[in-house]
Amino acid sequence: MDRFFDDIARGYDHNVQVPGKEIHFLVLVAFLCSFGFIRTSAHMIKAQVSWWPGNVATKGGTHIHHLVWGILLLLTMGYLGIAFDPHSPWLELIAIAFGIGMGLTLDEFALWLNLEDVYWSQKGRESIDAVVVTVGLLVIALLGLQFWIDLYQALLILLGVDADRHSFFLAPWQLLGAALAVVCFLKGKTFMGVVGLFIPLVALVGAVRKAKPGSRWERRRRARSTA
Repeated sequence: MDRFFDDIARGYDHNVQVPGKEIHFLVLVAFLCSFGFIRTSAHMIKAQVSWWPGNVATKGGTHIHHLVWGILLLLTMGYLGIAFDPHSPWLELIAIAFGIGMGLTLDEFALWLNLEDVYWSQKGRESIDAVVVTVGLLVIALLGLQFWIDLYQALLILLGVDADRHSFFLAPWQLLGAALAVVCFLKGKTFMGVVGLFIPLVALVGAVRKAKPGSRWERRRRARSTA
């Protein structure tokens, strides 16, 4: 087990720290923390917890959605990062603030997609899907393919399997996972599709299961059956 964690640590050092991807890491962590906090806050407000601060509103009673603050953060941090070419520690602080802005904005993705307040409705789950996809893309950008190869080999060693003998299966296995993940996306199974990009077995399960109502896969199936 110690060797397994040592291999993971080496993979992090080689693929994150050495290439200088700490900024990617800060954006990802800030994004996750921001989303987790604001989603928890929304549930606390809905439950009318007495000691938790309520919604922000203007004097006229207009509710200011937290995506407004997220958009302002994204605009401000994006401009500062592009216009001034900041160095450490300002670059790290801008990355953290940018990640916070992403979390605040994407938590209400369904609102700005549908142009109506659907936060607590079925459509509101589109925000969760958007966050899952974003996290998946950020993790892929942060770690890269080589990290997952190192992780795969570490798991093989942990299981007592000859890593060198089975490494040539990795590329076609991951390509199959990507193809199955596309099927998951078409069937409306966003979460399983994103996870399936890293764990092809999950994508296989999602691909063989029935498509969600209203998904592109289901609409095409109905169109062919009525043709």
